[in-house]
Amino acid sequence: MAMSRPRPAYIGSEIYRRSTYGPGHPLAIPRVSTCTDLISALGWLAEGQYHDAPLATDGEITRFHDPAYLAALKRAEAAQAVSAADRARFRIGADSNPVYAEIYRRPATSAGGVLLAARLVLGGGVAHCPGGGTHHGRPDRASGFCYLNDPALGLLAWLDAGLDRVVYLDLDAHHGDGVQDAFAGDPRVLTISIHEAGRWPRTGDADDRAGGSARNFPVPRGLNDTEHRFLMLEAVLPLIDARRPQAIMVQAGADSLEEDPLARLSLSNNAYFAAVAALAGHAPRLVVLGGGGYNPYAVGRCWAGIWAALNGHPIPDRLPASAETVLRGLVYNRAAGRNPPEHWFTTLRDAPREGPVRPEIERLAARALKETLPA
Repeated sequence: MAMSRPRPAYIGSEIYRRSTYGPGHPLAIPRVSTCTDLISALGWLAEGQYHDAPLATDGEITRFHDPAYLAALKRAEAAQAVSAADRARFRIGADSNPVYAEIYRRPATSAGGVLLAARLVLGGGVAHCPGGGTHHGRPDRASGFCYLNDPALGLLAWLDAGLDRVVYLDLDAHHGDGVQDAFAGDPRVLTISIHEAGRWPRTGDADDRAGGSARNFPVPRGLNDTEHRFLMLEAVLPLIDARRPQAIMVQAGADSLEEDPLARLSLSNNAYFAAVAALAGHAPRLVVLGGGGYNPYAVGRCWAGIWAALNGHPIPDRLPASAETVLRGLVYNRAAGRNPPEHWFTTLRDAPREGPVRPEIERLAARALKETLPA
């Protein structure tokens, strides 16, 4: 008799509920806690599915990160300040990477959550860790709101366990530069990124192959659901199937949604749900992370819907009162939060945002498949 796969695992932590990067910062919003509260309100967490993210150990973190940098993060948290030398060397307290109350513990919890997700699926299965996805982090410095690179740590854990055909798919509006650079030239890892062309960090050109280990899709402004689906079906999934991966990690940063204030793409959350569902069966191990996303209504609804897709839960046309209460309790101090549209409170699924497939999208798909992937 065939063994049934375990139920998907959800990894969260209460640290995200009380932690903020500070007033005025794009990450001064509740994201993981909103997702967790929504799926709880919808009755989508069965017994045994929820796992609390542990704090990653120093040894786990320094598998990728410089011990001196880790020590600097701990100093910054203890003092709630950073020296001029640490700021200059490690970019802590610089470049929109502020010193805040949990500047070490929050990223170390995200790293611990992703490492737990990687371990939980080693025997096969699915895990969702929306607190992960800090894909800009560098071995020895903070970058792009990211202090540790938890996707890189999770991928390294898979490699250390003996896997040698791994795919990392990045759906964030910003190129996953830190992860790509971490595995440049490593034939065991293929990184694939769909991101807005010209957006910070302004890397990930279509011809950037990272020594054969990357495929990049820098898309134009206004990317719609039809175009995203075209890229997935015509390029991304063929690339993945050619690799015959033993494991797939997806960074599902929600800033590619039309409502996001830091990018100019036009996806609905249906594109995320479809992308995650399309990956089912393409590898025996799947981990889905969070990432960017700076509108709490859009992010929470998107990541909760991803959890529904991973579990096969039908999404109701209208949210029950308990879930609506979660969304009505959010505070969003940007202009869009002053008069939110009613569907941000009452629905989980966006209206589809279909449209024509532009020639530049077709060219990106064709270009990515030109070179033979490494075996």
